[in-house]
Amino acid sequence: MVNSGLVALIGRANVGKSTLLNAMLGQKVSIVSDKPQTTRGPVRAVLNLGQAQAVFVDTPGLHKPRTLLGQHLNRTALGALEGADVIAQVVDGKAGAGGGDLFVAEHLARRDICVVNKVDGMSRGAVLAQLQAVGEWGFDEYFAVSARTGAGVEELVGSILGRLPEGPALYPVDEPLLADVDEGDWVAELVREQLLALARDELPYSIACRVTEWEWPYIRCEILVERESQKGIVIGQGGSVLKRVGSAVRAQLPPGAYVDLTVRVAQDWQQRPDTLKRLGL
Repeated sequence: MVNSGLVALIGRANVGKSTLLNAMLGQKVSIVSDKPQTTRGPVRAVLNLGQAQAVFVDTPGLHKPRTLLGQHLNRTALGALEGADVIAQVVDGKAGAGGGDLFVAEHLARRDICVVNKVDGMSRGAVLAQLQAVGEWGFDEYFAVSARTGAGVEELVGSILGRLPEGPALYPVDEPLLADVDEGDWVAELVREQLLALARDELPYSIACRVTEWEWPYIRCEILVERESQKGIVIGQGGSVLKRVGSAVRAQLPPGAYVDLTVRVAQDWQQRPDTLKRLGL
């Protein structure tokens, strides 16, 4: 018997949930970007520390949906709360807690932990002001952290582990860290992460990626965009963008990986149930 359970990270878009998850685990398991809606599906990662096992679930950011994809992301985020043993809502301290964050809090069955993230560079007074603002929302505990620098993260992890109920381990306990992510999905997400870093304007929301062939070391990944004009942006002059993306992805894979990137136009795929299904969304 160990102390084990599900830990759901919830919050509006772009508050730094994925960066915080990676910081708590000490390893990258979720892609990050400064673009909203970076996370499109729940990412599970297992942290084993002594007699405690925390199964973290990173969720898509809650937002006002404008597409079928957006509606799906909200359902996915709220669905991840079901059965969670610990719920931690993440707030962007730099941007300041607002109505969108309160909207998220009101959808929680209980309020365990509130995490004010991105406090690096903020004055002590500014941090205290943010903690006072969210302090009225009735959470059990409040933490001010910087996922980027790691400040306050260790204390947060300690509190989470202390809240886990006693019971059987949900995953093997002989490895410090396990990522419950399909390899193909992981590579597709790495490709999308690199494209998000290069994309502009509305393009980030129009990009989807999926691995269509895997015969190691050959990996074929298909990139979907919604309009023909976007295809040229993703490819780049002389294939320059795809070359940069491929190189960055290969650097995060075992030596010898060959990543073949192709781009296809799928008109308005965010509104098409059949395409969302094929993408596993």
